[in-house]
Amino acid sequence: MSQQASPRGTYLKIAEVVRARVAADPKMVELPSAADLMVEFSVSRGVALRVFDVLQEQGVAQRVSGSRLRVVRRGEAVDRRPLAERLTDVITNDQLTVGASFPSASKLCERFGVSRPTVAKALDKLEAAGLLSEGKQGKPRTVLSLPEQEESANP
Repeated sequence: MSQQASPRGTYLKIAEVVRARVAADPKMVELPSAADLMVEFSVSRGVALRVFDVLQEQGVAQRVSGSRLRVVRRGEAVDRRPLAERLTDVITNDQLTVGASFPSASKLCERFGVSRPTVAKALDKLEAAGLLSEGKQGKPRTVLSLPEQEESANP
């Protein structure tokens, strides 16, 4: 684009280009950064952020704390619960017992697609709730207690 002012709706055109790239590349898991869009399309940060807003509204992307926007594929279930709740499910889903080692922060980052500081905050919440032991360097966290299970309504 030239040095003149961008026409109205530029962000919609850019969103369409990005949406087409997502559709064409099934391996794409993250959207480009705002800086990448700014350079490629010669637009301001505000325009790049509006592109992200449009893609979120259209269900093409989901904001992930501590990371770029994640691509959402059709039919893909999106768990929007806080990470601490999803980490609590790890105890149940992985059938961990009291005293069992909890997965490392690195493995959790990979499993949930979030940054290490985001995982650390969620682990601190589980520690405060009494579910996990304190994390120490070189020593894995262990399960201290099992999460309370919701009773199913089977008459």
